[in-house]
Amino acid sequence: MGKAKVKRASTSIDMTAMCDVSFLLLTFFVLTATARQPEALTVDTPASTTKDKLPDSNVGMITIGDGGKVFFGTTDQQVRVKALERMSAKYGIGFSQEDYDHFKLMENFGVPMSKLKGLLALDGSKRTEKGVQTGIPIDSTENTSNELYYWVQNTRLAAEEVNKEKESSDRNFVHPGPLKIAIKADANEKYPSVNQVIETLRNQKQNKFSFITGMRAEEK
Repeated sequence: MGKAKVKRASTSIDMTAMCDVSFLLLTFFVLTATARQPEALTVDTPASTTKDKLPDSNVGMITIGDGGKVFFGTTDQQVRVKALERMSAKYGIGFSQEDYDHFKLMENFGVPMSKLKGLLALDGSKRTEKGVQTGIPIDSTENTSNELYYWVQNTRLAAEEVNKEKESSDRNFVHPGPLKIAIKADANEKYPSVNQVIETLRNQKQNKFSFITGMRAEEK
């Protein structure tokens, strides 16, 4: 008696639907992604063998380069907006909603408060042209002339405010702690320029900060 043949199921899979889903996801990410703004001041950092990684959020970054110019920025867009609101009140300079919308997309900047509105009015490509941003004013005092002092102070306060709001509205949110400050200085910068930034931080009891460096191979 002959054996009944079992019909084998096809092992081929129609991937048409998967391709459609992949294309839809790609389209979604392209349309919703925010283009990263170019750095207003690029620096060549010194090399070290340290492998500690800076967090991706809750960081304020001070950049020093191009002969002592100082730039500042922070990672969180909400913090940027609240920091600018505080600086607006401190220096008596008003900003429009459009100004705030532009500012929250800027990863860093380097102009006096009196020239910030003019900077925000420029196209993104114009803002990073050489000579447009001359650096944030800084000195050894705690007066309003030391604008970096108040940018750091108000950004720290803004970060705490934003994190508390997130904590109260989202029970799964974990407070990251105080804003972390990092200094990114060009390897060719002179010591007085860097030291002035350090003293500005110390004047507001910000004694803990990180230096950003490049990687180099460990000596054998």
